[in-house]
Amino acid sequence: MTRRSPRPRRHGKPATPRRNGKDGGRLRIIGGDYRRRLLPVLDCPGLRPTPDRVRETLFNWLAAALPGAHVLDLFAGTGALGLEALSRGARDACFVERDSRVARQLADNLATLGVGERGQVATQEASTFLTGQPRPFHLVFLDPPFRQGLAAACCQKLEAGWLCDRAFIYLEVEAELAPEVPANWTLHREVRAGDSYGRLYARHSV
Repeated sequence: MTRRSPRPRRHGKPATPRRNGKDGGRLRIIGGDYRRRLLPVLDCPGLRPTPDRVRETLFNWLAAALPGAHVLDLFAGTGALGLEALSRGARDACFVERDSRVARQLADNLATLGVGERGQVATQEASTFLTGQPRPFHLVFLDPPFRQGLAAACCQKLEAGWLCDRAFIYLEVEAELAPEVPANWTLHREVRAGDSYGRLYARHSV
């Protein structure tokens, strides 16, 4: 998952783990089958992997939910969270990314890891994707661009058949925003991530 924010993000670690000249940086898988694998990240404005410490915290929370899970990574960017989920036992992951260059790099990285049909990339807007034929996911990563009013609408659209009864939804938004989520989502955990908050919600049947 990757944020495209209108201003720089500040974390305890650099936004990209290592620079690779004009081609950008590197994404490091931190756990599971592909642990320590380094994958290229395009030099694209606002594109950066979710920091290692946030991913480690999040996937500790999700450890029991990952084996066999169907995963949706909206606003995927580098696909850091979806790739981490595949590495840690998810059955499959769908990555939604509107930028065609970024989507191609993500597809190349999936091929490099050899995940086969377990990883699929949809090159389109997240809101457009969510108007298609729904299929239920056990886990959704939702990391929309800051200050564009996208979070609440996407959360509501997910309730139109995109979520399993006991799904988890990880939502990352700017720190000053109080996210509007469906009434049947319960806050399970939260973590500060620089100038944003990451919140993990557990869904319950209506």
